[in-house]
Amino acid sequence: MAEKHTLLNALSPGVTAAKEIALRYGNKPDALLEILHDLQHEVGHVPDAALPVLAKQLNLSRAEVHGVVTFYHDFRRKPAGRHVIKVCRAEACQSMGANALVAAIEKSLKIKLGQTTSDGAITVEAVYCLGNCALSPAIMVDEKLVGRVDARKFKTIAAELSA
Repeated sequence: MAEKHTLLNALSPGVTAAKEIALRYGNKPDALLEILHDLQHEVGHVPDAALPVLAKQLNLSRAEVHGVVTFYHDFRRKPAGRHVIKVCRAEACQSMGANALVAAIEKSLKIKLGQTTSDGAITVEAVYCLGNCALSPAIMVDEKLVGRVDARKFKTIAAELSA
């Protein structure tokens, strides 16, 4: 049976990807987390249009799928920038200057935590422990851990990412 062509399907690559990924997991509802992670990895975020598709594929309610996506802060609802910087906000990093670092980052990039620069280069997110307490304050730049970050070191990193 041919799939019904709709405008939603034509406009959202996340819809097609969601169906394909769910199928790879056998449309099993207990694989929802893995499916969402794969979807975000392939599409760059979890598009709203994919939620009802996943609900149907996995025989779950839309509310169940939406609840999982919104509960776990690792899932992005909108595309991230080309580079993602995660800033540790845990106590050890705070005690070593993370609050001042966050202020410097926000001033330097002219955005708040959770936002993306206007040129789409950098998204900055808060996390609550990167496991690098001995070298705090710590950040993660595109999955690479960086320790002992201050305002000057961050400006160098940001300049490299924006180049």
